[in-house]
Amino acid sequence: MQLPMQITFHNMEPDADVEQMVRERANKLERFYERIMSCRVVIDIPHRHHKNGNMYQIRLDITVPGGEIAVSREAPGHTPAKALPIAIKEAFEAAIRQLEDYVRKLRHDVKHLESLPHAKVRIVFPDQDYGFLITADGREIYFHKNALVNAELRDLQPGTEVAFVEQMGEKGPQASTVRVVGRHGHA
Repeated sequence: MQLPMQITFHNMEPDADVEQMVRERANKLERFYERIMSCRVVIDIPHRHHKNGNMYQIRLDITVPGGEIAVSREAPGHTPAKALPIAIKEAFEAAIRQLEDYVRKLRHDVKHLESLPHAKVRIVFPDQDYGFLITADGREIYFHKNALVNAELRDLQPGTEVAFVEQMGEKGPQASTVRVVGRHGHA
């Protein structure tokens, strides 16, 4: 990184272990794009829940030549401190996906949504953060909420049409990117 990384704790005391975890993950970002100019990380407890534990929010702002990548993730549910590492992990995984997309655009190697296969949402399990798509040929494709590009899992209904990128997962085919057709003028 060209500028030193900034880590800010909001509504909580700074924590050296958390800061070290963030620095290790941020250093790995340069494996995906070596020209990152700066990275700002905000770790926040937007609402204090003394009975149920704290709900953390992680915000990443990564500056790259000609643009900025912004990611915001909340720890799942009202779970206590153990959820902070999960929120950090998910935020950096989302940043990696966005960096990979940025690099593909730079290389003019962008997958056009018109050429992506379409499917319909078969079933959604919002409490478990995943769902399944059904393709025109009857195949079932798993997807995780992190694969959603322009929708939230709770907004999907059976029958919603999507464009997706398929890859082979540990347990079979899965969608690495899922975009609702017709949203934001895409697909």
